[in-house]
Amino acid sequence: MKTQNMGLYVAKQWIVKILCYLLLIALFLVSVVPIYMLLINATRTTVQIQSGISLIPGTAFFDNWETMSNLGVDVWLGVRNSAFVAFTSTFLTVYFSMLTAYALVAYNFRFKKIFFVFVLAMIMVPGQLYIVGFFQYMHSMGLLNTFIPLIIPSIAAPGTVFFCKQYLDSSVSHELIQAARIDGASEFGIFNRIILPLAAPGAFTMGIFAFVASWNAFMGPLFLVGGDQNLHTLPLIINRLQGDTFRRDLGAIYFGMAFTLIPILFVYAAFSRFIVSGISLGSVKE
Repeated sequence: MKTQNMGLYVAKQWIVKILCYLLLIALFLVSVVPIYMLLINATRTTVQIQSGISLIPGTAFFDNWETMSNLGVDVWLGVRNSAFVAFTSTFLTVYFSMLTAYALVAYNFRFKKIFFVFVLAMIMVPGQLYIVGFFQYMHSMGLLNTFIPLIIPSIAAPGTVFFCKQYLDSSVSHELIQAARIDGASEFGIFNRIILPLAAPGAFTMGIFAFVASWNAFMGPLFLVGGDQNLHTLPLIINRLQGDTFRRDLGAIYFGMAFTLIPILFVYAAFSRFIVSGISLGSVKE
């Protein structure tokens, strides 16, 4: 009887493992296949793309690059603008969010819980709700068609503040902060020299997410710098390839979209290990 029960238990364990692996394979295909098809279509002509799906790369890679160049699309200008905005806003997002989280962890002040609840409430507000009001505010300040409205608001990132607080709660001890204060370290010295190095995995994790969000941003740059083509980010420049329905070159469009994907893949490949370690440590609380 015990042998039979053990056999059923082992069989159930194997079924659960198989189902988990099938689910993971399905999620992998859903995540990777669209990216793979995007890269494949970047090497095909419009006629080939319209003829159907293909898993084999085409031979129109350089032709699509030439077509995109002939359409007057300066992708390198978009890369420079996107890189400047993405790296600057990512630094501000991570640093000030971590600084805010440090204040919530290290200090006990009046209305602390209310402030944290306010941060949680702001996470639930979609950016589309305030884009018109923000546009009018930037217009009244004369800051439209500058990089300032694309960079400075990144200081206030409630989602990043929430994650950083949870991470610091699980990785930083109050005894360490008190010992640094007794040794005469300033508050900014404690944060910059002790807290940030300890929180590096969480900072890199949030930095990757912030970079990807800033690099792929379309609606914000369209509203705020759309009037000056010299300030267009890469998504805005690639959007010019669409043209109209009758003269749309799908090969060049896919090539442009693949071009925007390369920096993101590079960032993920370089810092992916920090995502796993950052999320796993930030989700465990001692």
